[in-house]
Amino acid sequence: MELATRIDDLGKPAWIGLLIVSFVIWWPAGLALLAFLIWSGRMGCGNGRGERHWNDARTRIRDAWWHGVRRKAPSSGNAAFDEYRNDMLDRLEAEQREFRAFLNRLRMARDKSEFDQFMSEREPGEGPDTARA
Repeated sequence: MELATRIDDLGKPAWIGLLIVSFVIWWPAGLALLAFLIWSGRMGCGNGRGERHWNDARTRIRDAWWHGVRRKAPSSGNAAFDEYRNDMLDRLEAEQREFRAFLNRLRMARDKSEFDQFMSEREPGEGPDTARA
């Protein structure tokens, strides 16, 4: 692992170059190096974007699965209960849409207030119009 530490000192371009060279010389070595880089996290961006991306993807998949299952749910045999269940699920979905819209409006209002605060704190002579003059 001393070799890996030395290459880490050189940075990501060294790893990428070594990966390309290993693929050119013998592709199984390149594949093994690629697996090592992915497993060790050496080529990760380090800001957590990947984790957020996968969490968002999992949420989308779960929602799609749930809606697919709900639409294909078999009848319970009790028509009154099936109607009640479908009405309740429709109301819950509508509430969820309204709540997401509320959260989006809340985020927009917060962003606008932060931007307005930033603009009010700026010096009057720092604008882009004064940079051209």
